[in-house]
Amino acid sequence: MSQRILLIQDDEVAASSILDALRNSSDLPFEVDWVRRCSDGLERLDGAAAILLDLYLPDSRGIATFERLYGAAPRVPILILTSSQNETTAKLAVQAGAQDYLFKNRLDAYLLPKAVSSMIERAVNAEALFEEKERALVTLNSIGDAVVSTDIAGNVTYLNVIAERLTGWTQEEAAGHKIEEVFRIIDSTTRETSQNPMALAIREDKTVALPPNCVLIRRDGVEAAIEDSAAPIHDRRGAVTGAVMVFHDVSVARALTLKMSYLAQHDSLTDLPNRILLNDRLIEAIELSSRHHRMLAVLYLDIDRFKHINDSLGHVVGDRLLQSVARRLFTCVRSSDTVSRQGGDEFVVLLWEMRHSEDAAVTAQKILQALREPHQIDQHELHITASIGIVIYPDDGLDAETLMKKADFAMYHAKDTGRDGFQFFKSEMNARAIERQSLEDQLRHAIERGELLLHYQPKVNLATGGITGIEALLRWRHPDQGLVAPGQFITIAEECGLIVPIGRWVLREACLQAQVWKAAGLSPVCIAVNISAVELRTPGFAAGVRAILAETGLPGHCLELELTESALIEDSRSTADVLRELKEIGVLLALDDFGTGYSSLSYLKRFPIDALKIDRSFVRHLTTDKDDAGIVTAVIGMGDNLQMRVVAEGVETREQLALLQEYGCPQGQGYYFSRPVPAAEFGNLLECGVTGGAAA
Repeated sequence: MSQRILLIQDDEVAASSILDALRNSSDLPFEVDWVRRCSDGLERLDGAAAILLDLYLPDSRGIATFERLYGAAPRVPILILTSSQNETTAKLAVQAGAQDYLFKNRLDAYLLPKAVSSMIERAVNAEALFEEKERALVTLNSIGDAVVSTDIAGNVTYLNVIAERLTGWTQEEAAGHKIEEVFRIIDSTTRETSQNPMALAIREDKTVALPPNCVLIRRDGVEAAIEDSAAPIHDRRGAVTGAVMVFHDVSVARALTLKMSYLAQHDSLTDLPNRILLNDRLIEAIELSSRHHRMLAVLYLDIDRFKHINDSLGHVVGDRLLQSVARRLFTCVRSSDTVSRQGGDEFVVLLWEMRHSEDAAVTAQKILQALREPHQIDQHELHITASIGIVIYPDDGLDAETLMKKADFAMYHAKDTGRDGFQFFKSEMNARAIERQSLEDQLRHAIERGELLLHYQPKVNLATGGITGIEALLRWRHPDQGLVAPGQFITIAEECGLIVPIGRWVLREACLQAQVWKAAGLSPVCIAVNISAVELRTPGFAAGVRAILAETGLPGHCLELELTESALIEDSRSTADVLRELKEIGVLLALDDFGTGYSSLSYLKRFPIDALKIDRSFVRHLTTDKDDAGIVTAVIGMGDNLQMRVVAEGVETREQLALLQEYGCPQGQGYYFSRPVPAAEFGNLLECGVTGGAAA
C-alpha cells in the first residue's frame, strides 16, 4: 500500500526530480501530492504520511513557513528541503520539531526514498512511544500508591503525583536530587534514620521491602507511616541502571490497627485494661517476680450491692458509677501497678514488686476508704462499699490462673464476713468455695426433686395465749446433709438468681397449706411468708402474688408478707409502688427484724406497713440490758400510736414473756411457744393450742 507524501515546493526542477525518485522507488512507491504554495499545502494536509517542505515559497518564507505547517499538523513528520545558503534556517526548523533536512541539489533516486521511509518509521515509532509513555504516566498518576525512581547514582528521576504529595517535592524540584534528600525515612520507635531501600535494591540487585515501622518525613516536617518495596531497574543487557520504589501511606490503617488492638485489650466503659490484658501483665509480672525473687499481689474487688443501683437507678447511672470507681482506684496505686476491670462490677488490681504482704493490706484499706466517699452522679449522691480478696505470689500460687481463682475465693469470703472489707486467701477458703459451688448446683434441682419443705411457727397473743398467726419457714432436706437451715443457702439462692423461683414455691405451698387447715375445720389464721429484696424488685412480683392467691383460693387478708428494712430502703420509690399494689390485693405487710436498720422510722409513714416485728437481738437481753428494754418499750409504744401490730421475735424464756406482757406487747413468737414444726405437727397446735402463752 503506497503512502501519500505532500510535497510543498515552488522550484519546478527540484520538484520534478523528487517526484520521479519517490514515485519510482523500488522499495515502496509513494503517492506524491505536489503544491507550490504554503496555503495550498495547509489545505491538503489530511491523509499525508509525511511532508517535504521548502521553507521559501511564494506566500511564506523562512522559519515562519515551518511554524505554519507544524502548527497545523504536529504529528506529521516534516523533512526540510533547503539550499546550502539557507542551512541555518533549516537547522532552526529541526530544533523546532522537523525530522531532518536535505540539500535540494544533492537528492537522488536512491537516498530520497530511504530518507522518507526512515522518517515516517521514526515518526510512527515516536508516536507509539509517546502514547506508551503517556499511558504509563496516566497509570502511575492514577494508582493510589506513590512511585519514585532514581538512576544508578541514587539521583531522583521521577515522582508521580502521589509521591509528590507524600514527599512535598514536585517532579521538577526533585529531579537530580539525591533520594535521601527527597525521601527521608526514620524508624518510628527509635527515631533513627532508616537505610534507604532503593540503594539496597541497586546494590543487591533484588527487590527489598521497606524497613518495619517506617515513617516518611515530608518536606514540611509532617510524618506519615509508609509500607511497600523497592526494586532495581535493568537495561536491555540486564545491567542495573537505577531503582524504582512503590510505597503508600498506612497512617490511617496503622492507627486503626493500633486502635483495634487497644480496644481488644481495654474495657470500653472505663478504658481500663480488660481481662485479656491483665492476664498478659500478670503472666509477665510472675516471670519477672520469679527471676528477681520478688512478691506481687492480686486484689480482686467487687462493689457491694451494685446490682441494686443498676436496677433502681438505671444502667446509665450504674455505668457512670463504675467510671467513678475506676478513677478512684487509679489514685490508690502506683503508676507501675495495673488496675483492670474484669466485667460487671468486678475490678482487679495487680501490685508489682512488693516487699511485704502487709503492703497489699495498706492498698486495700486505701481503696476501701476512697470508695466510701460519696459518689456524685448527676443528682444522686451514692454511697458504696466494696469487698476485696487478696492473694500473694508466690505464697498462694505460681501461675496466673491459680492466683485469680484464689483471689476470687477470698473476695467472696470478704462478702460473707460482712462486706466493706478485705480478706487474704486462706487454704480453707478453697474447700469452702468448692462446697459452696456444690451447694449451688444441688440447690438448682432442689425444687424439682421435692427436697424443699416448710416448717411453721405460731405467733401468739400474749394476753390470751391463742394463736394469732403462722410464719412459714423454709427448710431444705438435703439428700446427704439432712435438714439445712435457710441461713446456709438463702444468700446463695439470692446471688445465683434462684431465690425468685424458690420464693414463688414457698408462697404457693404456704397458701395451699393454709387452705388445707381451713378445709379441716381448724380456726383460720393469717399465714406469713418472708420476702427478700430480690423478690420484691423482680418485675411482676405483685401480679405473681395475685395469681397464686387466685390459684389457691386464699383470701388476700389471710396472707402476710414479711419484709426486711433493707428491702424497703433499696429503691424506695419502686418499692412503694409494689407495696401499694399488694395492699390493693388485700395482703398484709410486716416489717421484719425491726430496729436493726438505720432508716426505718423515716419509712414507716411512707409505706403501708401493718405490723412491726421486734428483732430477737433486743428480746434476747430484755431482762439484763436496760437499753434493749428501752428499745422494746419504745417500739411497742410506737406501734400503738401508729396503729400497727407489734410482734416480739425470739421469745425463749418465762422471764422474757413476763416483761413483754408487762410492757403491753400484744404478740410474741419464739421457742418458748413452739419451735418451727412440719405441717402435720402444726395442725395439732392449731387444734390444741400452745403450751406457753398468757398463763406463763
